[in-house]
Amino acid sequence: MIFIEMRIPRVQTIGYAIAAALTLGTPALCFTQESFTPEVAGEITVHPQSIEKTPSIEPSQSTDQRVGTTIADLIAQEEMIDAGIAVEAGVSLATLIDGVRPVEDIRPPALRRADQEAQSLPGVAPLEDHTHPLVRVPTQYPYGFTGPSGVQPTEQQTSSHFVPVEDRWRLGSEDWDRYGKGHPVMDDYPGVKGAWWDPYNENVLKGDYPIYGQHTFLKLTGRSLTLFEPRQLPTPTTPFEATRSPGQAEFFGDPDSVLTVQNTSLTTELSHGNSSFKPVDWRFRSTLIYNLNNLTADELGVTNPDVTTGRSRFRQDFVPEEYFAEAKLMDTGPYYDFMSIRAGSQFFTSDFRGFIFSDTNRGVRLFGTRLSNRDQYNIMWFDQTEKDSNSLLNRIDKDRHQNTWIANYYRNDFLYPGNNLNLSFHANHDKPSTEFDRNNFLVRPDPVGVFAEHDVRSYYVGAASNGHVERYNLSTAFYYVFGRDDLNPIAGREVDISAYMAAIELSYDRDWVRFRTSYFYNSGDSDANDDQATGFDAIFPNPNFAGTEFSYWGRQGIRLFGVELTNRLSLNPSLKNGKFQGQQNFVNPGLHLYNLGIDADITPRLRSVNNTNFLWFDETSTLETYLFTASVRNFIGTDISTGLEYRPLLNNNIVFVGGFATLLAGDGFKDLFTELSGKTRNHLAGFAELVLEF
Repeated sequence: MIFIEMRIPRVQTIGYAIAAALTLGTPALCFTQESFTPEVAGEITVHPQSIEKTPSIEPSQSTDQRVGTTIADLIAQEEMIDAGIAVEAGVSLATLIDGVRPVEDIRPPALRRADQEAQSLPGVAPLEDHTHPLVRVPTQYPYGFTGPSGVQPTEQQTSSHFVPVEDRWRLGSEDWDRYGKGHPVMDDYPGVKGAWWDPYNENVLKGDYPIYGQHTFLKLTGRSLTLFEPRQLPTPTTPFEATRSPGQAEFFGDPDSVLTVQNTSLTTELSHGNSSFKPVDWRFRSTLIYNLNNLTADELGVTNPDVTTGRSRFRQDFVPEEYFAEAKLMDTGPYYDFMSIRAGSQFFTSDFRGFIFSDTNRGVRLFGTRLSNRDQYNIMWFDQTEKDSNSLLNRIDKDRHQNTWIANYYRNDFLYPGNNLNLSFHANHDKPSTEFDRNNFLVRPDPVGVFAEHDVRSYYVGAASNGHVERYNLSTAFYYVFGRDDLNPIAGREVDISAYMAAIELSYDRDWVRFRTSYFYNSGDSDANDDQATGFDAIFPNPNFAGTEFSYWGRQGIRLFGVELTNRLSLNPSLKNGKFQGQQNFVNPGLHLYNLGIDADITPRLRSVNNTNFLWFDETSTLETYLFTASVRNFIGTDISTGLEYRPLLNNNIVFVGGFATLLAGDGFKDLFTELSGKTRNHLAGFAELVLEF
């Protein structure tokens, strides 16, 4: 085939070119037209015997009228000449074709064609011995750190035309410096040869390559969390009237305290499957945590009811926090839908935001997917262990006497693409028990009202959504709880539980800034002395809502006499002795929270989180009964917080999180914590957290 590259301004010229082709008797001519309209642009192949055109074009003049005309004469008659070769008048088509380049010569250079082999084995000739010597493929290694192969060879090379490579995960790759920079550490750079200590690039210790065979993977995760948290909390003097300063008459003492925590953990996971390509066949996982914690307060009686122990407390703990075995029971669909079971101490969050339950504890979980992973489901049973009072880790040798059942169902793309739905049911049975924590404080039953062991049974039904509609992000939740408490300590009688909670968050992304507004509601109890408990309380909440991690109200546990007005990392003003060891209490004031927030990705590495929360009690009758006071107003105050999250490597290997918050006291907070002088402090709190992960 001969190729002539021309830009021809008018369709009529095609007829001239065809006539010239017929004159010469050329087997085939190929023309490309860059100036044709879309209807006629394309490649035209001309045969003398039969004219084939792509697309079909009728010549403007018959070939008989143009036989013998030179191509140069034809081109000279046009308004534009842009031929692939120089053409002069009088030059015959034969002379023209002699100087035309073949098609292969005008194609742009390429490294190799897609159908061309990167390495070719020698050809086979008749009666040729192709076994001596055997061809040897250059030894190459994959990117990252592969470690030794766990695949035992079962076949040896016997021919130069077949080289067995049985470990399909460790196929070699050529050294590649794409940008010629020498693989700088801080750049996202392909083709890096890794090391055992490198968690970012492919690593056999991180589950990127099998440790044994083709399907068994080992994943090691080392993690260090360092927390430094100075804060101010309303701190009463001790029941023994012992104060740090002689002659001090003020009921509320110095609010300052500092909490320091160091958690060092090692997680080992052994699994069998195809890495992340499909659900695992089985898995074993364990997490060992060594904890160091220290609390120093400016008042006596904070670290221990025995004031002679001083104002500082140091503790350490070493425990297997997580340990479980998992097995896939069956495949339930052709697109990797499955059903699996997991037994042991494991982490579980029952909804999108952790409003009702979010904890690591021992239990059995049946879970799986449906409809090509569009739907997910969980059935969970927890037999909870006691929490350590200082490290807040599980005490595997001590039972909590509490059982929790959870069933939930997730549907992705509900009503609108990107919007996800969660339906759930929770049942919690908190059995009668008496417990003093490791600092000798009474935690069960609550040291208020009627002191007696009591049984609490509560049942939750609810729905939550999380996702987006176009550029608007929407998250909602609604839960109703019912049940029975056979002897509530504040009500002093058996009560029937009937309470509810609602939350909604709406946000809008504008370039690198997200604008948020949200509302959170917990129903309160309007009469602490009747047989109806209408104050909402959760089982083990850890809500990611309204900036809980950074806010004063959500992060701190504010004590009010023997119980906590609000628990650490919780929004509910539940009036119980902590969410970690106390029993649920549904006779509480409830809460209204209105939030305004702005999140800003200042740089790809630095993120800012800013929130302002306005807080009100829903009902104050419970507080008035508990404190034996005539009136407590509703407005708690304004919680203002700001925080930063910094990831210098653009991943989670190094993360720094810090924040600062203050609670500007409102009338209701003043009614609870006003000093004898008539003043109420605006308390401050801050924290700095460093996470290092391998």
